Order: sequence, then C-alpha cells, then structure tokens
Amino acid sequence: MYGIALDLGTSGFRAQLIDLETKKVAKTSMTMKHPLPGGNVTDHLDFAISIGEDVAHRIIVDAIRKMVERFNVDSSQIRKIAVCGNPIQLSLFQNSEIRDLAYAGKNMQKRLGIQSIQRDARIFPAKEIFKETLILENCDIIVPPAIEHEIGADALAMMIETDFLKQENPTLVTDYGTNAEMAIKVGNRIITGSAAAGPAIEGQGINCGMLAGPGAITDVNLEGNLWRICVLNNNMETVKGHLIDPITGNISEKSGIIPAGITGTGLISILSLAIETGLITNPPKLKYGRLILGENIELSEMDIKEAGKAIGAIRAAQLTLIVESGIGYEELENVYMSGASGTYVDAKKARNIGSCPDFSKRTVQFGNTSLALARDILLDEAKLDAVIELASHIKADHLMMATSDTFKKFYTCELGYWTEGMSMDMYHKFLKAYKLPPLPISLNNPIIEKRVRLDINENSRNQIEVVTDIGTTLEEVAVGCIMCHMCERECPEKAIDIEKGTDFIAKYSTQKCLGTACKRCISVCPVHAITYKEIMVTT
Repeated sequence: MYGIALDLGTSGFRAQLIDLETKKVAKTSMTMKHPLPGGNVTDHLDFAISIGEDVAHRIIVDAIRKMVERFNVDSSQIRKIAVCGNPIQLSLFQNSEIRDLAYAGKNMQKRLGIQSIQRDARIFPAKEIFKETLILENCDIIVPPAIEHEIGADALAMMIETDFLKQENPTLVTDYGTNAEMAIKVGNRIITGSAAAGPAIEGQGINCGMLAGPGAITDVNLEGNLWRICVLNNNMETVKGHLIDPITGNISEKSGIIPAGITGTGLISILSLAIETGLITNPPKLKYGRLILGENIELSEMDIKEAGKAIGAIRAAQLTLIVESGIGYEELENVYMSGASGTYVDAKKARNIGSCPDFSKRTVQFGNTSLALARDILLDEAKLDAVIELASHIKADHLMMATSDTFKKFYTCELGYWTEGMSMDMYHKFLKAYKLPPLPISLNNPIIEKRVRLDINENSRNQIEVVTDIGTTLEEVAVGCIMCHMCERECPEKAIDIEKGTDFIAKYSTQKCLGTACKRCISVCPVHAITYKEIMVTT
C-alpha cells in the first residue's frame, strides 16, 4: 500500500510516493513551474476569479494527475494523500471559496457574503477531488488547517519541521518563495506574516531565470578575477560549472554541465558577488551594463530591479515582524531559512544583500518543510492533531502586511534602494523620518548551520522525475492584429504565440505565462489587439 505526500508550492509542485509498510520514499516527482499563469499567489487568484475557479481547479488537478501517473503504480494501491500548501493553493485544489482570499477588506467580504470562511483540517475521499481524472476509489485526502488567509499549512510546516518552537530566545523563520511565509517567536508569543515577494525570488520573471532544477545556476564564487559557476545536476546536487569572466563572457574552463538558466539562489549569489567586486556600486546600476554567466545567459539592470522588489519585500516583512514584536534588532538570536531558496542559497551571501537578516547571531538552513510535514502526516495520524493544536494557538497573532503602515514604510525604503539607486545614508534618513529604528551594523562571524544537503530531503535513490508537460493553452481572438510579433519577442517566458486562421489568435501557455505579474505582451502591442481578458481555455 502507498501514500502520497504532496506540496503545492506557489512556484511548483512536489510529490513523493511513500511505501506505507516500510515508510520509505519509493519515488519523487516535481514540476518546474506552477500550472496556472503567474509568478505569485495573487496572479493565481486573479486567474481563478477572472477565468473561473472550476477552470483553475481542473488545471491544478490535471497537473497532479500527471505527477501521480509518473509513479507507475496501480492507483488502487494508493490509500492516502497528504497535501500541504498555502491557503490559496489548497483552496484552488479543493475547489472551495477563494474570494475572501482575494478581497482583504471586511466591507467587501461582507457585501460578497464571504466573511469568516473556515479552513480547518479535513479528511475526505479523493474521488471528490479527482472524480474521473484519476481513479482513487480507496484513497483519502488529508488537508491540514490554515491559520489566517495568508498563512497555511506550509507556514505551520516551517515551524513544526524545524526546532523553531523549542527556541527560548527570539527566533525568526522564513519559508522563501514567491509568497514568503514567516514567523517570529518571542518567548511564548508567535507572530506570523507573509510577503508577496514575486517571481524573481524563484528565478522567474528575469532574463534567463528558472526554478531550481537540473541546469540551474545556484551559486557563483570568485576564483582569481573570474567567477566559478555552480549548477544543479540531474540529482539536484550542486556541482562545479564553467569558470567565466562575467564582464566579457569568456569561458576559461568549461564544465560538462551546461547551465540552462539562473535560479533564485543563484541570483542572490550573483548580486552579492557583484556588489563585493564592485560590478554593482549602487543598485540597480551595473558597471558594465550586464553580467554574463554563460552562452545566452545574462543579467541586466532590469533584472536587478525585479530581484530587488522581491528581496526588498522579504526584508521589509522581516523587519516589520521584528519591530512589531517589540524586540530590538540586536536581540534576534536565530534566523531559520527553509524552502528551496533557503536550502541552496549561500547564507552568507543572503545576509550580505539583506534577504536574510545580517544582524542575527545564528542562521540555520532547512529543506522543503512543507513536503516533510505532508510526509509526516501521512505516516503518523497523531501529527495532524499536533498541527491543529498549533494552528489554534497562533491564530490570533497574525500580522497583515497589506494593512501594516510599518511594512509600507520599510518597503518604500527598499524600493528606493533597489530600483531608484537610493543610498543607504538616505535609506536611514527615511527610517528616521518614519520614526523607525535604524538598521544595525552587520554582525561578523555569525554561526551558520546547514541541516540538509538537498531541498527534497528523504528522497529515494531514484532520480527525481521532472514533469514538464503541465498546464494548458489559453486562446484569445487578437482583434486588429497586424502580425508584428512584438508580443512574442517581449514575453520573458516565451509563453505567447500568434497564429493566423479564420481570425488572428493569441495563444498563451498557462505554465509559462506570468499572468498579471507581467502583461508585457499587452503593453507592447501597438494596436491593442490583445487584452488577456476575453480568453478561452483549450485542452
């Protein structure tokens, strides 16, 4: 008999087939992107509300079906599926109410009749979700509870699957991703929050960006005057790549592994090294206009702006939690990093650019805690009771960044620094004007621990199966199209194609399209032929 642990991440899904008798992982599969358009949860919500919740649900379930089919086991042998993710992903998966997640204002929720939606733990037959898509007659689905509308099972996972709850000194934990969940523990008090960091933190929405997967650049290091690129191999292990001159692109020493793109952790490493070596003197300005990391792999000033928006949102949210908890910066003892970005990033470099507080005394890196919690719930029913108890304990202490004046002030400073070239001296002047405490001096020689080697821990000996064929195609009649193909050239993800038949048709790939986070195709169209509104879904 088997069970499946499933992590519905904002930037991709991960699943593990578990032998329920031996409690061992038999197989692992993952997607490189989310099947819905967009780079963050807001985009996924927008798509579901605009196009239809049933459509979004169907696309998500179909992607999961493809992952399960890669396990090549008799579906009658699958008895349990434990699913973790944030409230938006879990609601779309269950095809349940999402409008309260889209509209934070209480007055709007009251008008829509969607106040006080409960997202408690559930155990129900799998056939309610998959119907005829995947025959699972003898299988139950287990869904852990959410805390608040921004904080769900994945946030609970980062607290439970680390030793966060055992810490007596002030401790901050962050699950890095396009929607970065975080929590701070001060004494017995736990305050939660999240930051819609956007796609750049996962390597999306930037030139040559990609999610963590084979061929992804995850790190760069200085060797003389050249940069040593580190790349993920087929087993998701970091190995040496090319030795390259980032200014000219000349490769001094070639590697057997050709880089395919830059992931979020690689982006952080590149920014850190570029600042350290003077190739970036004041973001987003690049001394030579670009950085070259391989053939057709470049980083531009626009990419730095996109990265800065993500890094800035995370740092602003972390600083907000610290300030609102009532402690001083210097009292922060521990910082925990989880998720793919938290696993593969060089913690020192993350501290250097501010995506991880550089004033904490200790930084600890963990893996995919959401998948780990799903696996634990699958194997131990008592674990679900522990999750339910924790959710009820911290429900009252959630900080909404969207309505926090403190967050807005910090994020204004971050945007000024990363996108407008504002100096740190001016940054601190703004903090003083906002009556916020100045940032402390970076702490030298902090304790840094890396608890896991891989993002997906407890993996089977088999290679991870990457499922690339997910999502579907959206079609829109491009009224007045002149076939200039500017939209195709402008699209950073190569998600749009224009075809001519009876009408001009714009076709969007849902798994590639960045949705409302981008819409560059619309802005560049000289005749306004596409709107991304009147679209149809094809199979």
